[in-house]
Amino acid sequence: MSEQDFRLPARCKITVDGDEIVDLLANFVEATVETSRKEASVCTLVFDTVRLEDETWQVQDADIFLPWKSFRIDADFGDYTEEVMRGYIKEVRVETPEQMGEAKVIILCQDESMLLDREHIRKVWSKEDEAMSDGDIVREMAGDAFEVEAEDGLANVSLYQDGTSIQLLRDRAEANGFECYTRAGTLYFKPPQLDEDPQPSLMVYKGERTNCLRFSVRHDGHKPDQIGVFRAAATGTEADQEDFNPNLTLLGKTAATSENLGLTPFHWQMTRPSGATLEEVKSRAQAKANEFSWKIEGEGELDGSLYGHVLLTHKLVGVYGIGETYGGLYYVDKVTHIFARVGYRQSFKLLRNATGRNTEPEGGDSLAGVR
Repeated sequence: MSEQDFRLPARCKITVDGDEIVDLLANFVEATVETSRKEASVCTLVFDTVRLEDETWQVQDADIFLPWKSFRIDADFGDYTEEVMRGYIKEVRVETPEQMGEAKVIILCQDESMLLDREHIRKVWSKEDEAMSDGDIVREMAGDAFEVEAEDGLANVSLYQDGTSIQLLRDRAEANGFECYTRAGTLYFKPPQLDEDPQPSLMVYKGERTNCLRFSVRHDGHKPDQIGVFRAAATGTEADQEDFNPNLTLLGKTAATSENLGLTPFHWQMTRPSGATLEEVKSRAQAKANEFSWKIEGEGELDGSLYGHVLLTHKLVGVYGIGETYGGLYYVDKVTHIFARVGYRQSFKLLRNATGRNTEPEGGDSLAGVR
């Protein structure tokens, strides 16, 4: 019998205002957590609810699920737990159809970025005689609410906020080619981290080591290899063009570009944003070139209990058992976690900018993910 046969099913651990939900576990139906590289993480909790003898209702009148209460969800693997997301309750819905036994309470939650999405602010952040870097703005916005991991990024000659703070931060992240997200009390504002150690590997067709229920690959050649920007020449009336190639770390042996397939580079032009400095135009063009370099997408589903971990976005993961061309490291773009009475599943979308496997799974022949 393999080690996997002794793995306990992963349990959904829900905490509200620091207290684990225990009394309502019998009412729990499902939790769905959607995490994304570019959007806030959100969670939907579903509970059955019944009317009690005093005409109160078991779930909605328990004084537990109320908007703006702090919220956290973990995957409990028995000997250890791993955080899936934390944030705040955003909305509570009560559904009482004709059949009383089918009444439900649905709780919608959002990650901690919700704190930065409450107030419409009009503010001058930076001007020529008092320039601020984007990193400085992130640190000031975070205040005491978050720990911060931020790189300085662009220095702004002029920057005016007319919206919520998270809207501005995501726009500045796009301008720098950074990613802006919250996780476990920290606000991140930095480029993709493609040189860190990967998460435990995803195994496909690996016998007793298999933890991936399905996996598919899509290799799209109709994405540009270069992004070009036109600008006025330093002298005369001609316009200069500057081309930008991806500069991200390759997650394989050979870059997934037209040139490496024997073709001329696939080239697109970028419209210069209104009012942007030349430095910002170049930064945005580089960011677009990097984003288009993700020509290979992997999609699939994990058995969460067999995997034994929470697959996280913004991190690397190895995929093995799918051959030499597409096997190897990927960057995690999206993960949807589903906890239900039948078990724990993680569906995912992965990104890659190269072909050819140049890494090996951890642990030799041992079970991936075992601690």
